[in-house]
Amino acid sequence: MGEGLARPEGGRVPPVHPLVPPGEGRLQDLASVVNALEESGPDEVYNLGALSSVARSWSQPELTAEITGIGTMRLLEALRLTGLSNRVRFYQASSSEMYGRALTSPQDETTPFWPVHPYGMAKVFAHHTTVNYREVHGMFAVAGILFNHESPRRREEFVTRKISRAVARIALGLEDRIALGNLDARRDFGYAPEYVEAMWLMLQQPAPDEYVIATGVTHSVRDWVEEAFRVVGIEDWRRHVGHDPKLLRPTDITELRGDATKAASELGWRPRTSFQELVATMVQAELEAERSLLSDAGAAGA
Repeated sequence: MGEGLARPEGGRVPPVHPLVPPGEGRLQDLASVVNALEESGPDEVYNLGALSSVARSWSQPELTAEITGIGTMRLLEALRLTGLSNRVRFYQASSSEMYGRALTSPQDETTPFWPVHPYGMAKVFAHHTTVNYREVHGMFAVAGILFNHESPRRREEFVTRKISRAVARIALGLEDRIALGNLDARRDFGYAPEYVEAMWLMLQQPAPDEYVIATGVTHSVRDWVEEAFRVVGIEDWRRHVGHDPKLLRPTDITELRGDATKAASELGWRPRTSFQELVATMVQAELEAERSLLSDAGAAGA
Protein backbone atom coordinates (compact mmCIF):
# COMPACT_ATOMS: atom_id res chain seq x y z
CA MET A 1 0.00 0.00 0.00
CA GLY A 2 2.92 2.34 -0.16
CA GLU A 3 5.94 3.43 1.81
CA GLY A 4 6.27 3.67 5.56
CA LEU A 5 3.69 1.05 6.58
CA ALA A 6 5.70 -1.31 8.72
CA ARG A 7 9.20 -1.73 10.05
CA PRO A 8 11.15 -3.99 7.69
CA GLU A 9 13.95 -6.30 8.74
CA GLY A 10 17.21 -4.41 8.61
CA GLY A 11 15.52 -1.47 6.92
CA ARG A 12 14.70 -3.53 3.82
CA VAL A 13 11.27 -3.66 2.22
CA PRO A 14 9.56 -7.02 2.91
CA PRO A 15 7.74 -9.02 0.21
CA VAL A 16 4.07 -8.41 -0.56
CA HIS A 17 1.78 -9.86 2.12
CA PRO A 18 0.38 -13.24 1.01
CA LEU A 19 -3.17 -12.11 1.79
CA VAL A 20 -2.82 -9.14 -0.56
CA PRO A 21 -2.21 -10.55 -4.05
CA PRO A 22 -0.47 -8.07 -6.35
CA GLY A 23 -2.37 -6.52 -9.23
CA GLU A 24 -1.44 -3.98 -11.86
CA GLY A 25 -3.00 -0.69 -12.85
CA ARG A 26 -1.75 2.75 -13.86
CA LEU A 27 -3.31 5.91 -12.51
CA GLN A 28 -2.63 7.49 -15.90
CA ASP A 29 -4.77 4.87 -17.65
CA LEU A 30 -8.47 4.57 -16.73
CA ALA A 31 -8.92 1.23 -18.52
CA SER A 32 -6.08 -0.41 -16.57
CA VAL A 33 -7.53 0.83 -13.27
CA VAL A 34 -10.95 -0.56 -14.22
CA ASN A 35 -9.36 -3.93 -15.05
CA ALA A 36 -7.43 -4.02 -11.79
CA LEU A 37 -10.58 -3.32 -9.79
CA GLU A 38 -12.65 -5.89 -11.65
CA GLU A 39 -9.97 -8.55 -11.20
CA SER A 40 -9.47 -7.93 -7.48
CA GLY A 41 -13.05 -7.13 -6.42
CA PRO A 42 -11.93 -5.23 -3.31
CA ASP A 43 -13.96 -4.28 -0.26
CA GLU A 44 -11.66 -1.39 0.61
CA VAL A 45 -9.48 0.76 -1.66
CA TYR A 46 -6.60 2.80 -0.24
CA ASN A 47 -5.33 5.36 -2.73
CA LEU A 48 -1.71 5.99 -1.80
CA GLY A 49 -0.66 6.45 -5.41
CA ALA A 50 1.22 9.72 -5.92
CA LEU A 51 4.50 11.35 -6.79
CA SER A 52 5.05 12.06 -3.13
CA SER A 53 8.27 14.06 -3.23
CA VAL A 54 7.77 17.81 -2.89
CA ALA A 55 11.20 18.44 -4.42
CA ARG A 56 10.41 16.22 -7.40
CA SER A 57 7.06 17.97 -7.89
CA TRP A 58 8.93 21.17 -8.76
CA SER A 59 10.93 19.43 -11.51
CA GLN A 60 7.93 17.41 -12.76
CA PRO A 61 4.84 19.53 -12.05
CA GLU A 62 2.75 18.20 -14.94
CA LEU A 63 3.40 14.56 -14.05
CA THR A 64 2.65 15.32 -10.41
CA ALA A 65 -0.72 16.81 -11.34
CA GLU A 66 -1.43 13.91 -13.71
CA ILE A 67 -0.78 11.13 -11.19
CA THR A 68 -1.39 12.69 -7.79
CA GLY A 69 -4.37 14.80 -8.78
CA ILE A 70 -6.13 13.48 -11.88
CA GLY A 71 -5.08 9.93 -11.03
CA THR A 72 -7.32 10.09 -7.99
CA MET A 73 -10.25 11.16 -10.15
CA ARG A 74 -9.59 8.23 -12.50
CA LEU A 75 -9.63 5.80 -9.59
CA LEU A 76 -12.90 7.19 -8.24
CA GLU A 77 -14.39 7.18 -11.73
CA ALA A 78 -13.28 3.57 -12.22
CA LEU A 79 -15.09 2.60 -9.02
CA ARG A 80 -18.22 4.35 -10.29
CA LEU A 81 -18.06 2.80 -13.76
CA THR A 82 -17.59 -0.74 -12.43
CA GLY A 83 -20.46 -0.37 -9.98
CA LEU A 84 -18.07 -1.16 -7.13
CA SER A 85 -18.72 2.27 -5.63
CA ASN A 86 -21.98 0.90 -4.22
CA ARG A 87 -20.11 -1.33 -1.78
CA VAL A 88 -16.40 -0.39 -1.77
CA ARG A 89 -15.07 1.92 0.92
CA PHE A 90 -12.48 4.33 -0.46
CA TYR A 91 -9.61 6.02 1.37
CA GLN A 92 -7.81 9.05 -0.08
CA ALA A 93 -4.35 9.87 1.21
CA SER A 94 -4.59 13.62 1.64
CA SER A 95 -1.62 15.53 3.00
CA SER A 96 -0.69 18.19 5.52
CA GLU A 97 1.21 19.85 2.66
CA MET A 98 -2.20 21.04 1.42
CA TYR A 99 -2.22 23.60 4.24
CA GLY A 100 0.94 25.30 2.98
CA ARG A 101 1.05 28.81 4.42
CA ALA A 102 -1.76 28.15 6.88
CA LEU A 103 -2.96 31.28 8.65
CA THR A 104 -3.70 29.40 11.88
CA SER A 105 -1.88 26.75 13.89
CA PRO A 106 -2.46 23.98 14.67
CA GLN A 107 -4.35 22.88 11.54
CA ASP A 108 -7.52 20.81 11.75
CA GLU A 109 -10.25 19.67 9.36
CA THR A 110 -11.68 23.21 9.08
CA THR A 111 -8.41 25.01 8.31
CA PRO A 112 -8.39 26.43 4.74
CA PHE A 113 -5.84 24.99 2.32
CA TRP A 114 -3.10 27.25 0.93
CA PRO A 115 -0.65 25.00 -0.98
CA VAL A 116 2.67 26.44 -2.13
CA HIS A 117 4.06 23.73 -4.43
CA PRO A 118 2.79 21.41 -7.20
CA TYR A 119 2.52 18.41 -4.87
CA GLY A 120 0.31 20.30 -2.42
CA MET A 121 -1.84 21.69 -5.23
CA ALA A 122 -2.35 18.24 -6.74
CA LYS A 123 -3.29 16.84 -3.33
CA VAL A 124 -5.88 19.61 -2.84
CA PHE A 125 -7.46 18.67 -6.18
CA ALA A 126 -7.53 15.00 -5.18
CA HIS A 127 -8.99 15.84 -1.77
CA HIS A 128 -11.83 17.95 -3.13
CA THR A 129 -12.52 15.35 -5.84
CA THR A 130 -12.92 12.69 -3.16
CA VAL A 131 -15.40 14.85 -1.25
CA ASN A 132 -17.25 15.62 -4.48
CA TYR A 133 -17.67 11.96 -5.44
CA ARG A 134 -18.99 11.25 -1.97
CA GLU A 135 -21.52 14.06 -2.13
CA VAL A 136 -22.59 13.59 -5.77
CA HIS A 137 -22.40 9.81 -6.19
CA GLY A 138 -23.02 8.71 -2.61
CA MET A 139 -19.70 6.88 -2.33
CA PHE A 140 -18.22 5.89 1.01
CA ALA A 141 -15.13 8.03 0.45
CA VAL A 142 -12.96 9.33 3.28
CA ALA A 143 -9.86 11.51 3.29
CA GLY A 144 -7.09 11.25 5.87
CA ILE A 145 -5.08 14.44 6.16
CA LEU A 146 -1.91 12.86 7.44
CA PHE A 147 0.98 14.89 8.76
CA ASN A 148 4.54 13.58 8.30
CA HIS A 149 4.56 9.84 8.96
CA GLU A 150 7.98 8.24 9.07
CA SER A 151 9.50 4.77 9.25
CA PRO A 152 12.55 2.87 7.97
CA ARG A 153 10.63 2.34 4.72
CA ARG A 154 10.91 5.99 3.75
CA ARG A 155 12.74 6.42 0.46
CA GLU A 156 16.23 7.84 0.78
CA GLU A 157 15.43 11.19 -0.86
CA PHE A 158 13.22 12.13 2.10
CA VAL A 159 15.17 14.12 4.65
CA THR A 160 14.37 11.93 7.68
CA ARG A 161 15.63 8.77 5.96
CA LYS A 162 18.55 10.65 4.43
CA ILE A 163 19.64 11.83 7.88
CA SER A 164 19.12 8.47 9.57
CA ARG A 165 21.10 6.60 6.92
CA ALA A 166 23.94 9.13 6.87
CA VAL A 167 24.23 9.14 10.67
CA ALA A 168 24.43 5.35 10.73
CA ARG A 169 27.15 5.36 8.07
CA ILE A 170 29.06 8.12 9.89
CA ALA A 171 28.87 6.12 13.13
CA LEU A 172 30.31 3.09 11.32
CA GLY A 173 33.09 5.13 9.70
CA LEU A 174 31.69 4.77 6.18
CA GLU A 175 31.00 8.49 5.68
CA ASP A 176 32.05 11.71 7.35
CA ARG A 177 29.52 14.40 6.34
CA ILE A 178 25.96 15.00 5.21
CA ALA A 179 24.70 18.04 3.27
CA LEU A 180 21.27 19.42 4.19
CA GLY A 181 19.08 22.38 3.28
CA ASN A 182 16.80 24.22 5.69
CA LEU A 183 17.44 22.98 9.23
CA ASP A 184 14.81 25.31 10.68
CA ALA A 185 11.78 23.81 8.92
CA ARG A 186 9.44 22.34 11.52
CA ARG A 187 7.09 19.41 10.99
CA ASP A 188 4.73 17.23 12.99
CA PHE A 189 6.47 13.82 12.83
CA GLY A 190 4.68 10.56 13.65
CA TYR A 191 5.27 6.81 13.24
CA ALA A 192 3.81 5.47 9.98
CA PRO A 193 2.37 2.12 11.23
CA GLU A 194 0.20 4.00 13.74
CA TYR A 195 -1.03 6.30 10.97
CA VAL A 196 -2.00 3.29 8.87
CA GLU A 197 -4.12 2.08 11.78
CA ALA A 198 -5.91 5.43 11.62
CA MET A 199 -6.48 4.98 7.89
CA TRP A 200 -8.12 1.61 8.50
CA LEU A 201 -10.23 3.00 11.35
CA MET A 202 -11.63 5.69 9.06
CA LEU A 203 -13.09 3.02 6.78
CA GLN A 204 -14.74 1.22 9.70
CA GLN A 205 -16.89 4.20 10.69
CA PRO A 206 -20.66 4.29 10.06
CA ALA A 207 -20.31 7.37 7.81
CA PRO A 208 -17.44 8.78 5.71
CA ASP A 209 -15.65 11.97 6.72
CA GLU A 210 -12.27 13.74 6.81
CA TYR A 211 -9.75 13.34 9.63
CA VAL A 212 -6.46 15.00 10.52
CA ILE A 213 -3.88 12.50 11.81
CA ALA A 214 -0.99 14.08 13.69
CA THR A 215 0.87 14.18 17.01
CA GLY A 216 0.23 17.87 17.73
CA VAL A 217 3.95 18.42 18.42
CA THR A 218 6.52 19.85 16.01
CA HIS A 219 10.26 19.37 15.72
CA SER A 220 12.76 20.98 13.37
CA VAL A 221 15.05 19.21 10.94
CA ARG A 222 17.83 20.31 13.29
CA ASP A 223 16.07 18.48 16.13
CA TRP A 224 16.02 15.32 14.02
CA VAL A 225 19.75 15.68 13.26
CA GLU A 226 20.65 16.21 16.91
CA GLU A 227 18.56 13.26 18.09
CA ALA A 228 19.89 10.95 15.37
CA PHE A 229 23.49 11.70 16.31
CA ARG A 230 22.61 11.28 19.99
CA VAL A 231 21.37 7.75 19.23
CA VAL A 232 24.85 6.78 17.97
CA GLY A 233 26.66 8.64 20.76
CA ILE A 234 28.00 11.58 18.75
CA GLU A 235 27.59 14.91 20.57
CA ASP A 236 29.46 17.26 18.22
CA TRP A 237 27.18 16.73 15.22
CA ARG A 238 27.91 20.10 13.61
CA ARG A 239 31.29 18.99 12.24
CA HIS A 240 29.47 16.29 10.26
CA VAL A 241 26.71 18.50 8.80
CA GLY A 242 27.11 20.89 5.89
CA HIS A 243 24.73 23.28 4.15
CA ASP A 244 23.80 22.92 0.48
CA PRO A 245 21.72 25.83 -0.92
CA LYS A 246 20.70 23.59 -3.84
CA LEU A 247 18.55 21.64 -1.38
CA LEU A 248 16.44 24.68 -0.49
CA ARG A 249 12.95 24.72 -2.02
CA PRO A 250 11.64 27.61 -4.17
CA THR A 251 8.95 28.15 -1.54
CA ASP A 252 9.19 26.59 1.88
CA ILE A 253 6.74 26.08 4.71
CA THR A 254 8.07 27.18 8.08
CA GLU A 255 5.89 24.97 10.26
CA LEU A 256 3.01 22.51 10.04
CA ARG A 257 1.34 21.18 13.17
CA GLY A 258 -1.82 19.09 13.25
CA ASP A 259 -4.77 18.92 15.62
CA ALA A 260 -6.08 15.33 15.72
CA THR A 261 -8.82 16.00 18.29
CA LYS A 262 -11.54 14.75 15.93
CA ALA A 263 -9.67 11.50 15.27
CA ALA A 264 -9.22 10.95 19.00
CA SER A 265 -12.90 11.58 19.66
CA GLU A 266 -14.46 9.66 16.77
CA LEU A 267 -11.86 7.03 15.91
CA GLY A 268 -10.34 6.51 19.33
CA TRP A 269 -6.94 7.09 17.72
CA ARG A 270 -3.92 8.62 19.43
CA PRO A 271 -0.19 8.53 18.59
CA ARG A 272 1.85 6.22 20.83
CA THR A 273 5.45 6.64 19.61
CA SER A 274 7.47 9.61 20.85
CA PHE A 275 9.75 11.67 18.63
CA GLN A 276 12.81 10.20 20.35
CA GLU A 277 11.54 6.63 19.84
CA LEU A 278 10.77 7.34 16.19
CA VAL A 279 14.25 8.68 15.43
CA ALA A 280 15.88 5.80 17.32
CA THR A 281 13.81 3.26 15.36
CA MET A 282 14.96 4.68 12.04
CA VAL A 283 18.61 5.04 12.99
CA GLN A 284 18.77 1.53 14.49
CA ALA A 285 17.22 0.08 11.33
CA GLU A 286 19.91 1.80 9.24
CA LEU A 287 22.67 0.54 11.54
CA GLU A 288 21.36 -3.01 11.19
CA ALA A 289 21.17 -2.70 7.40
CA GLU A 290 24.67 -1.26 7.06
CA ARG A 291 26.18 -3.87 9.38
CA SER A 292 24.48 -6.60 7.39
CA LEU A 293 25.96 -5.20 4.16
CA LEU A 294 29.41 -5.05 5.74
CA SER A 295 29.06 -8.61 6.96
CA ASP A 296 27.98 -9.82 3.52
CA ALA A 297 30.88 -7.97 1.88
CA GLY A 298 33.31 -9.49 4.35
CA ALA A 299 31.97 -12.99 3.74
CA ALA A 300 32.16 -12.51 -0.03
CA GLY A 301 35.77 -11.36 0.19
CA ALA A 302 36.86 -14.17 2.48
